[in-house]
Amino acid sequence: MEIRTAREADKPAIRDVARRSLQASYSLRPQTITSGIEEWYNEAQLTKSVTSDERMLLVADRDGQIVGFSESTLTADRPWVTDKEDRGRDALLLWLHIDPEYRGEGIGSALFETTLDRLDAADAASVQGRVLANNQDGTQFFESHGFERVGRTEIDIGGRSHVEYRYVAEATGLEPLESGEQTVYVDHDESEGGSEAPFHIVYSDPDRSARYGYYCDNCGRLANAMDAMGRIECEACGNTRKPTRWDAAYL
Repeated sequence: MEIRTAREADKPAIRDVARRSLQASYSLRPQTITSGIEEWYNEAQLTKSVTSDERMLLVADRDGQIVGFSESTLTADRPWVTDKEDRGRDALLLWLHIDPEYRGEGIGSALFETTLDRLDAADAASVQGRVLANNQDGTQFFESHGFERVGRTEIDIGGRSHVEYRYVAEATGLEPLESGEQTVYVDHDESEGGSEAPFHIVYSDPDRSARYGYYCDNCGRLANAMDAMGRIECEACGNTRKPTRWDAAYL
């Protein structure tokens, strides 16, 4: 078996593997899977993934047949790191799909390790993975390979909301998160109680020198709205945090 960079000619096979993998791994409606395939693996999106310098699409090729693939992306450089030897980029492992007929043969692990090696060679300083919460095999796969769950969010697939777990290879407490055109940093080591789930402190810089707001662990969204009494409430799910006398100094 060869693990190599995907080519234009591989696109139909990649789409087919993705479809069968989603059908085998997730308890989703057929229409939801179809909508996901059309959104993530349409012709234009696959062309972008194959040709983009910011994305890495690897395939597992067994005797000319594509039996699995991984898709990763690299974020912006880390300008706050002054030591060039420590400077790197954050990487996100978007998907790792294996044809159901070839599972249990070590292909997923081999593809996973090769993906991490390629990301390391591309100066990725940290790697984050994502998997839908109802994919038990997927969550166990990440955890068995030393990844730690650091949070959750909600994504829309075919008009329905689904919970997605986030994993990191080496948990440092801080998780970069895109907020519009700005990158903010969720501190999973520092949280405050909420009515439904904790609120994590969010900083605008990796040095934790300036607070940005809060991150709702109940629904995986930023919560910056404060009422006149200093109470934080997540507009997405209604999770609330009681006020403290110091809130006004940060927001």
